[in-house]
Amino acid sequence: MFASVPVTHHANLFEDRKELHQFLLACKQTLIEKGLQKVVSISLPSKPLDPLAVLDRIAEPEKLHFYWEKANQGEAIAAIDTAAKFKLEGVDRFSQAQKFIDSCLANTIATGALDLPFSGPHFFCTFTFFDENINGDSPFPAATVFLPRWQFSCQKDCCVIVANTVIDSNANIEVIAENIWQKLHQIRLANYRNFHLSNYKQKLQPQDVTDRRNFQSSVVSALQSIRSKHFSKIVLAHAIEVNSPRPFHRVDSLNNLRIIYPDCYVFSTSNGKGQDFIGASPERLIRIQERELETDALAGSAPRGKTAAEDAYFAELLLRSEKERREHRVVIDFIVDRLSNLGLSHQRLPIPGLLQLSNIQHLWTPIRGKITGGVQPLQILAELHPTPAVAGDPRDIALSQIRRYEAFDRSVYAAPLGWIDHRGNSEFVVGIRSALIDSDRARLYAGAGIVAGSDPDKELAEIQLKLQALLKALV
Repeated sequence: MFASVPVTHHANLFEDRKELHQFLLACKQTLIEKGLQKVVSISLPSKPLDPLAVLDRIAEPEKLHFYWEKANQGEAIAAIDTAAKFKLEGVDRFSQAQKFIDSCLANTIATGALDLPFSGPHFFCTFTFFDENINGDSPFPAATVFLPRWQFSCQKDCCVIVANTVIDSNANIEVIAENIWQKLHQIRLANYRNFHLSNYKQKLQPQDVTDRRNFQSSVVSALQSIRSKHFSKIVLAHAIEVNSPRPFHRVDSLNNLRIIYPDCYVFSTSNGKGQDFIGASPERLIRIQERELETDALAGSAPRGKTAAEDAYFAELLLRSEKERREHRVVIDFIVDRLSNLGLSHQRLPIPGLLQLSNIQHLWTPIRGKITGGVQPLQILAELHPTPAVAGDPRDIALSQIRRYEAFDRSVYAAPLGWIDHRGNSEFVVGIRSALIDSDRARLYAGAGIVAGSDPDKELAEIQLKLQALLKALV
């Protein structure tokens, strides 16, 4: 269970510098008496600002950040710099990350406007697809969890600033208070930028990271294994790299993504070394709100049509496709089985619906449940990741075969990205339709599920469709 966070009510701390100073000083005095270190988390209502503009104004390449937006729901969060962070490798990364979060919360004092959406301390998490980095060259560790120094979020027109700072017996309260005031002033100056869909046309020439013929031959080999009943499904990814004549503008690229794909989760997570992983994912892994769990089975794809009639035709083919429905059913059965392992009941629709995006449509079945007992978000994540939608079935065999077929590092591609708050609410997506950006170079990833009946040429065409969706957003 989540540790109880001591709460005090000082809604006007940011409006009165003297009161803020006195409050922080009082926190320090208790630490001198107890010999402890505390995180102080202060939430403040804000005038409407664009979290992406806040990210643009105060984020620094050598500091961690996390950005998250669901445009059609009017929700966005920018998390910048670190008050506390935790990085590790290994098979127990989810449980160790949960222990880190619980430990931080046990030593946190939350104050201010805690009744607002996204108020209070939030922990932002980035995991890699595999639990260990065999090649030693992954840009991200297997798990990164951090409590941001600054968080700015909006839910429609309700905006909140969260400042997290560490106080110990040696803390210089005057310096801490002054730094908070200065950064707050910077945030308040991050007025809405005149963001628009960037039409700067870069001459990007994609280069395959591995020859696409290798992908097609891998599909042929995988189909032979499927016929031999070695496994029933495997998801194979392909990557391309593009070089830009100038450094990519990550914020403008994110803005393009949120305009083009308002139904997707637009995200950006950094490693503090100048590299960002950005994307627009249609796939939510889990959402927990007041102990209510939501997860999605998303598998089976078809293109969108150029006309309403063509679009309806493709949708009908998808809904009736025995191959696509079989692939979708594997994901549903996996999720249901994994939730049952945790003692969680579920509800779902008897037949899949459609999730229709701007360039592609998927079979989609939402699954709902109630969190019972002491089950925590990262326990659920550990059970579900990776689902057959991004790995295969049986999972362990598929994972070993992915290592065999793919000659590049997936890193955080197709891995869980998201947040957990101090009340145990959380939301994680799967990092697909994504790219790793390093100055003027970007690596884009996409995958396709291989099952009996798959055609190598069609699977490659599906991947190219997914890659183009992200490629046209990069500027």
